[in-house]
Amino acid sequence: MLRRAPSLTDQVKTHIKDMIVNGEFPGGRIPPETELAEALGVSRTTVRDALSRLEMEGTISRKQGAGTFVNNPVLQIRSRLDEIWSYEAMLQAHGFTPSARVIDAIETPVAALPHADAAFDLELKPTDTVLYIRKLFLENDAPVILAANVVPRSALPGGYTADDLTRPIYDFLDDSAQQRLSYYVTDIVPVTAGGETAALLRVEPGTPLVSFDETGYDDANRPIVKAYSYFRDDLLRLRLLRRRV
Repeated sequence: MLRRAPSLTDQVKTHIKDMIVNGEFPGGRIPPETELAEALGVSRTTVRDALSRLEMEGTISRKQGAGTFVNNPVLQIRSRLDEIWSYEAMLQAHGFTPSARVIDAIETPVAALPHADAAFDLELKPTDTVLYIRKLFLENDAPVILAANVVPRSALPGGYTADDLTRPIYDFLDDSAQQRLSYYVTDIVPVTAGGETAALLRVEPGTPLVSFDETGYDDANRPIVKAYSYFRDDLLRLRLLRRRV
């Protein structure tokens, strides 16, 4: 399946953000749009749109009559929770050298899963078969994140390989299910580790964890994946930028 290439605006946004992270703007001051456009070989409109997206995510701020500046405190947010990242990339952004291990991948009726909400959120019947994939993300040998994904088996008519299961879930859906993961609706839920979760994450039973309970949707707003993630916040601290509107 052909993948959608990043737009020119997205490419310029990424390039400018890389320049910001690398400290290429003296004093944290962003040059005028016309100067950036000439330097990057794109139109001023493209630069304006890219800067608007960086402002929206809080990376820069515009001060009337003074110019555009880098928001240094925001750069300390190493992974943005309002964007879809692979967990490998998230761990890399925190300075880790990550690895991932597939624990298991089974095909089972959705009603047999330990997650009672999966059938309802994926609009499935209890007898419908799903692929249930669990992966552990590690820093060196230390487990940091436990992730479980539920994909309707009917979405995988061409099947999948063991190598497919190791890929980020959005890439897996792109290529094996030919469905584009557009966005998640996420509940952030505090839980305590118990049973197998505690054993896999190598924490004591009852240890507090941060968890994500997520339903992923395609561009047509149809649910295509149910995801559950458990984070050891003694190893990985998650941060949000909250702004007054």
